[in-house]
Amino acid sequence: MPGISIDEQRRRYSVDRLVFAIAGGLTVAFVIWGVAAPDSVASVAQTAFDWSTRNVGWLFNSVAVVVLVSLLVLAFSPYGKIPLGKDNEEVEFSTFAWVAMLFAAGIGIGVIFFGPSEPLTYFTDPPPLTNEAGSVEAMHRAMAQTYFHWGFHAWAMYALVGGAVAYSAYRRGRSLLMSSIFRNLFGERLTEGFVGKLIDILAIVATLFGTAAALGIAAMQIGTGVSIVTGVGQLTNVMVVGILLLLTVAFVISAVSGVARGIRYLSSINIVLTIGVVGLILAVGPTLFLLNFLPSAQLEYLGSLFDLMGRSLSWGEETQEFQSTWTVYYWAWWISWSPFVGIFIARISRGRTIRQFLLGTILIPSTLLFVAFGVMGGTAMSMSQDGSLAGDMAPPQVFFAMIDNLPYLEWLPYLIIVVLAIFFITSADSASVVMGMLSTRGHLEPSRWVVVFWGLVMAGIAVVMLLLGDATALAGLQQLVIVTAVPFALVMLLIIVAWVRDLTTDPYTLRHRYADAAIRNAVLQGVEKYGDNFALQVVEASCPEEGAGAEVDSTDQRYTDWYQRTDEEGHPVDYDFASGEWADGFDPETGEVPAVRPDRP
Repeated sequence: MPGISIDEQRRRYSVDRLVFAIAGGLTVAFVIWGVAAPDSVASVAQTAFDWSTRNVGWLFNSVAVVVLVSLLVLAFSPYGKIPLGKDNEEVEFSTFAWVAMLFAAGIGIGVIFFGPSEPLTYFTDPPPLTNEAGSVEAMHRAMAQTYFHWGFHAWAMYALVGGAVAYSAYRRGRSLLMSSIFRNLFGERLTEGFVGKLIDILAIVATLFGTAAALGIAAMQIGTGVSIVTGVGQLTNVMVVGILLLLTVAFVISAVSGVARGIRYLSSINIVLTIGVVGLILAVGPTLFLLNFLPSAQLEYLGSLFDLMGRSLSWGEETQEFQSTWTVYYWAWWISWSPFVGIFIARISRGRTIRQFLLGTILIPSTLLFVAFGVMGGTAMSMSQDGSLAGDMAPPQVFFAMIDNLPYLEWLPYLIIVVLAIFFITSADSASVVMGMLSTRGHLEPSRWVVVFWGLVMAGIAVVMLLLGDATALAGLQQLVIVTAVPFALVMLLIIVAWVRDLTTDPYTLRHRYADAAIRNAVLQGVEKYGDNFALQVVEASCPEEGAGAEVDSTDQRYTDWYQRTDEEGHPVDYDFASGEWADGFDPETGEVPAVRPDRP
């Protein structure tokens, strides 16, 4: 069999009441608790955060390294040639369009918020046991540290989820659910039962808190822009919450009015605008310095990669504190975002080989971010070095202060506020759709009320995060992201095991096992009987033990069940291998089932 796509399955989608009730109930209860008793939530969150960073910080560091190394090994292994789709299936998007959409996934609020502020923080207050603050060495190390947090490791986590989901859906015909990845590992009963539902619940919770953190950061950045443009002074967290709620209303309107497609079109414009902002800063900023700094910083990152990966509690309490505030937080954030971004890149990567997908997803967005962060961070550190930019500003203020020091860009804050607002709405919409899919058994177009519900819960969590935080609100954002990502970190490791287990029973793998066995046996017998003067010929083996597939039990359920089509009730649809026909009359060429009306069950 060449594989089964999700499009060829007959499924009836509906709200998974257990998943929806547990995930929705827990998060709504959390929002109510946070609004009613923020001090109580803050105390519990701080305790859980302290325990998590001290006791399982090693887990996040290990997951980041294991995922990246595993995917690189997988990409360059024979499994890398397996397509994320049926054999000989055409790619859904051209290479240019695919690369453009990967660029889109790599551009967001992070470039504006963290692009200048994070390197500047490391430059003025270097990580423990590194360099002297304000030195040239500290400048390059600061950029390397930033690249470490935003580069290969982050995108490897997205690639793992995206690759496993794409393979499961487009080659094995399973639903677009996180739990579907584990069918071969846990079996159908557990995957369709509570274990599978628990995995989907964990994915929803992780996505809720990870995306809520991004929305909170977007609201903070917009608030800073509004205060600068209007001259009203620094906004309080309560005012930022007001901005967040206003943007949430805009998201709800877009979701219920059907204008989401137009919003997504605006998001594409957003990407162009963001790239344009980076280009403007490169052009009117310290251009010559940046052209020299960018390659140097990237080489510094590659050269110090193993040193960066080796930092942990064993380096002392100061390093532990730095890890908790930065590195562990980032690994937790990327893990939280992996279901959302992973499913997005899975949907645009159909037909590509595993090697193309993994290398493209890890390298292309990382390279883009290296340039964008290098321009932003290099400009901010250069200004700090010559005294035109203070190094102790709150992160949301750094970008606008940097722009204020550049010529010809007085109008830019107005544009940035619009860009950030559109980012907020599109992120809330896209993440809510993914959570809607996870709570409706993988439905690609979940009901609008489900999408709106998850968007409102996500905004509520962002409000609680902001209320828990300090003056910059970052503390509240970081604490809850790390705590809620702990269980999903274990799921990430299980995904590696489950995906590799799937690949070992793929038809491509079996064909190569047959080929190796057939050629090996033929050469041995040929040399033994005829010396160097023999040729190969394909004939039926005299007995099964002598055939190329002697070592494989082709009736084993591991090799037969995975390509099984099912009807709306989940019952198998019979297939006649002799005639190549499905019992329900399904035509693989047209994707139609004559016996089943598309508008009826």
